Amino acid sequence: MLAARIWLPEDAEQNPVPAILEYLPYRKRDGTYDRDSLTHPYLAGHGYAGVRVDLRGSGESEGLLFDEYAPQEQDDGLEVIAWLAAQPWCSGVVGMMGISWGGFNGLQIAARRPAALKAVVTICSTDDRYADDAHYMGGTLLTAGLGWGFFFFALMCLPPDPVLVGYRWRAMWLERLENIPLFFETWLRHQRRDAYWKHGSVCEDYAAIQCPVYAVGGWTDGYTNAIPRLLERLKAPRKGLIGPWAHAYPHFAHPGPQIGFLQEMLRWWDYWLKDIDTGVMDEPMLRAWMTDSVKPASRHETLPGRWVAEPSWPPPGITPRRLFLTDLGLRAEAATFTARAVCSPQTVGSCAGEWVPFGRGHDQAGDQGEDDARSLVFDTAPLETPIEMLGAAIATLEVVSDRPVANLAVRLCDLHPGGESLRVSYGVLNLAHRDGHESPALLAVGQRYRVRIRLNDAGAVFPAGHRIRLALSTAYWPIMWPCPEKATLTILAGTLELPVRPPRPSDARLKPLPDPETAAPEKPTVSRRGDLRIERIERIGLESGAKAASRFHVEDDDPLSAVVELRRTDTKSREGWQVRIETQMRLACTRDVFLLQASLRAWEGENEVCHRDWDRAIARDFL
Repeated sequence: MLAARIWLPEDAEQNPVPAILEYLPYRKRDGTYDRDSLTHPYLAGHGYAGVRVDLRGSGESEGLLFDEYAPQEQDDGLEVIAWLAAQPWCSGVVGMMGISWGGFNGLQIAARRPAALKAVVTICSTDDRYADDAHYMGGTLLTAGLGWGFFFFALMCLPPDPVLVGYRWRAMWLERLENIPLFFETWLRHQRRDAYWKHGSVCEDYAAIQCPVYAVGGWTDGYTNAIPRLLERLKAPRKGLIGPWAHAYPHFAHPGPQIGFLQEMLRWWDYWLKDIDTGVMDEPMLRAWMTDSVKPASRHETLPGRWVAEPSWPPPGITPRRLFLTDLGLRAEAATFTARAVCSPQTVGSCAGEWVPFGRGHDQAGDQGEDDARSLVFDTAPLETPIEMLGAAIATLEVVSDRPVANLAVRLCDLHPGGESLRVSYGVLNLAHRDGHESPALLAVGQRYRVRIRLNDAGAVFPAGHRIRLALSTAYWPIMWPCPEKATLTILAGTLELPVRPPRPSDARLKPLPDPETAAPEKPTVSRRGDLRIERIERIGLESGAKAASRFHVEDDDPLSAVVELRRTDTKSREGWQVRIETQMRLACTRDVFLLQASLRAWEGENEVCHRDWDRAIARDFL
């Protein structure tokens, strides 16, 4: 039995309405309640049933959760959709919406084609679980996957609320604690793109999705590249929206400006679920934020710019502009280039920010000057006129390595006249994956290779007087895990290709997006108890406590010194009831294996009810 929270229009029993499903493991009762309060009551107030369902094994739902995006999750989702469509208050049609996990499984379940599912809104998600998620990027191991896996592990250790499930809460909780896997271990045992990652990657068969899809994201987030791919490769009706935002819903995301995203969703739902011609499909396929140049900072309240639109993707009118690596820097014409070597300190990347910024703190890429100083850089001359790009820049390089495994990080930066370096985009590649992610191959030392690195999609303006900078490094810590040996790459030749989009008068005629509207927020009472941050939800009389610490360390000259250590304490309590969970995780390495350790301890009151430890050595696979 799965647990759900449902918001209905007052007259839904007499006048059935479509249901909008958000299907997550993030605990509807005490996890996503604050953002749910903004969204689902708003949907109910505008003629829809807002439905939040806890996945099997999470929140108050029964059963066990063994992995993200498992077949069982999809099967359960099909049953949920069929159940919703059959309710007397439902008109028989269902939409799915969600951000991150809920964006992933919306696409995955759409590919299963349940009859009642008529449209999807997918936000900050991906179509490719291996190549474009928090686990691996360009065949390199992302530490973001470790951080996410640890948080997910701790979250799944939490109990259901006894107020809802009654005396069964303890048995349900102990069953979770005794069976929970170390999720990151599973992911680390699949270091190449195999059948494990292909499951749930809708890029394996775009044609399987036949319902309309609205794909949404933000340039500051780590999940943006899927939007252009979905627009290009889906055959079903589709639209895209890319703002300046980090990993959050656009009606409250930072960096701003925020938009009236709930109103925009209503136009989508009205069109596809109620057959009301809102005009949403008469508008351009993609609306994107063209970001103006700003001083680099690790936190931005807002990013200036303007909206632009494209009728299709790939877009007409975008002209690739090729720049060549030369002895004078990046130039429009090929010229003499003297081979240059790069062997970066392992700490290059300290200015990178998080792989997936949430926009709530200092988690964005800061001034790149320190990283640039320890990288191989190529600059244009000061630009005589502005250059605007929309899409993915591509670096093509001729390289020689002195080691059989080597990583390469490529950053595209906007170099200000005052010397500040703003990261516009970046990409990374494990050169053992130069010919694809399914069958990596060692480099032959001393052999020349041509490699192609596709940077993350971006929409950005390089102003007149600024320079475009290409920065190359063999390390990017803590974004990517170091390779087994410190490699030196010799760059023999190269080009940078920019997707240049000239400004168009039609952009100024775009219909403005409305300001945000939401339902009334439900805000917790926040306090501190020692070093625990306590959130109290007055409506249910529940207090949730949390504290977390992390350590990311590597020595400049030793890739095998890399270590990540993570610790968490989580509590749940109300009068007469308290539980506490302490979790730890550590990842280190040798030349041949990853060393993964973890522990879980849980208490009911003062009585320890569970203590588990993990100690794993996992072979490195061309990584």
